[in-house]
Amino acid sequence: MKNKPTYGIDSVDHALRLATVLQQEGPLRVTEAAARLGVARSTAHRLLAMLVYRDFAEQDHDRRYVAGPILRAQQMAEPVSELRRIALPHLAILTTRTMETSNLMVLVGDQIRFVATAECDQVLRVGDREGRVLPAHLASGGRALLAALEPDALRAFFDQSKAGVADVDALLRSLRRIRRQGFALNDELTEAGLTAIGCVVPRSPQSLPAAISLAMPTARYQRDRLPEWANLLAATAEAIARDLALAAETLEDEAYDGASAGERAESGFGAVDG
Repeated sequence: MKNKPTYGIDSVDHALRLATVLQQEGPLRVTEAAARLGVARSTAHRLLAMLVYRDFAEQDHDRRYVAGPILRAQQMAEPVSELRRIALPHLAILTTRTMETSNLMVLVGDQIRFVATAECDQVLRVGDREGRVLPAHLASGGRALLAALEPDALRAFFDQSKAGVADVDALLRSLRRIRRQGFALNDELTEAGLTAIGCVVPRSPQSLPAAISLAMPTARYQRDRLPEWANLLAATAEAIARDLALAAETLEDEAYDGASAGERAESGFGAVDG
């Protein structure tokens, strides 16, 4: 398993985390960066300045920091900040209930990108995966997302993919089984000593294809607990989907109210003659 080095360099870690946030979530102000990292504003400013110097960031006309030329080459089509904000409290609850690390990920081409992690506090644990990218057909969340696609779309997907799948037919059979059971298992497919269970976050037409996973050391994985873990994952995914739908409805209502107020002002309705 890949966990944070014992003697990690905090400044490097902070800079890399900021680069990940800029790429995945969009514009960031210095105060927001400081709050995200838990550092002083002056420290955040120095880190962002270095990212600008190396073309990982730049400033827009509002003096916000945005992804620079290096990061824009692989920037996601849609920011994930709202998805991440809504999902994190649910991931935290899942981690508390299972005592294992939980993750949120989105599908980007033929890869899966981790956008949030709620890390458990056990001594032996799976560490923070935020920002990492893995082949979608190997990671549990990626397998769950691929299984939700129609068979013809899947075959076309792998015909165009550069993921290097040796036996597409065997993979398609595996994905059909995942679709029937409602969750996917990654048993050391991406890392030795790591087992993960993933399921899809039900989506609306406006939302990103997303999945969540529960990741643990293989030594702690117990097959007889798989139904329990899968049910907890499914309940968490449903809760995230409900909150995403509520957030979307709220935005629509606010946009409607704003438009209605503007229309009323334009037409003079309710105005009092002087």
